[in-house]
Amino acid sequence: MTQWTLSGFGDEIDADPAVQLQVLSALGAAHVELRSGWGVNVADMSDEDLARLADLLARHRMAVSAIASPIGKTGVYDDPDTELRRLERVVAAARRLDAPYVRLFSFYRPDGVDVAATRDTVLRRMRGFADVAERESVVLVHENEKAIYGDVPERVLDLVESVGSPALRVAWDNANFVQVGVRPFTDGYAMLRPYVEYLQVKDARAADGTEVPAGHGDGELRETLTALRDDGWTGFASLEPHLADPARPDVLSGPRRFGEAARAFAALTAELGIHLR
Repeated sequence: MTQWTLSGFGDEIDADPAVQLQVLSALGAAHVELRSGWGVNVADMSDEDLARLADLLARHRMAVSAIASPIGKTGVYDDPDTELRRLERVVAAARRLDAPYVRLFSFYRPDGVDVAATRDTVLRRMRGFADVAERESVVLVHENEKAIYGDVPERVLDLVESVGSPALRVAWDNANFVQVGVRPFTDGYAMLRPYVEYLQVKDARAADGTEVPAGHGDGELRETLTALRDDGWTGFASLEPHLADPARPDVLSGPRRFGEAARAFAALTAELGIHLR
C-alpha cells in the first residue's frame, strides 16, 4: 500500500501550539507545518520561542514537516537584503526544529507592471535564496500563491528550471491553481511532476474561488492524488484547508472545520489505496 505522511498547518487550528499539536495528533498526524505560534510568525520568533516549541514537540512526540514561511510574499522590488536576512532566520529555525523543508513564494509585482518585466529580478532573488538553502542543507518548496510570479504552471516551471537548484522544488497547491483559472491536473501536473516535492491539501470551487474540503471542489484532487500514487510519489501531505468557521474568526479554520477537512482527505486517500501515517 502507498504510504504518505500526514501533516497540517497548525495555526489554522489555534494560535496556541499546544492545541495545534493535540488536534493534529488526534487526527492521526505525527507532524505539524509550522507557520506561527502564540500569534508570532516563525520568521519573527525569538530563540526562546523556538526553544519552547522544541520542548512542546518533544513532549507531544511530534515533528515539523516544514516551516511555512512568508518569504517571498513581498514586493519583487522591495529591499532584497532584508528578505534574505529573514530567510536566513527562517532557515535557522528549520535547523533548530529539524524541519527538512521551508515554504516560500516568488514575489508580488506592483500594479500595472507586466509579469514578464519582473522575471529577471525574481530569478536573481530566488537564486540567492537557493544558495542559502544549499549551504544549510534544507529544501525550499515554492507555493503557487495567487498573483506572485509563480502562480501558473508555466511560470512555476520556468522558476524551478531557471534557478536550477536541487534545493528549490514545488509545493503543489490545487486550490491556488483553481483560483487563478488553472485546471491543476489537466494544465499543470505533467509539466511540474518532476519537481513536486510537497503536497498542500486544499480544494476550491472555480465559480467563486471558495475553499472547500478535499475532493469537493474543482481542484482535480482525485486525479492528482491518483497520478501521484501511480507515479510512486511519497512525501508529506499537509492540510491547509482554509475552511472558515464563524465560531472561530481568529483562525483560518478552527478545530471543527480542520477536522472536517482531515476526514474528507482521509476518505479520499483511503478510497485510492493511500495510507496516511
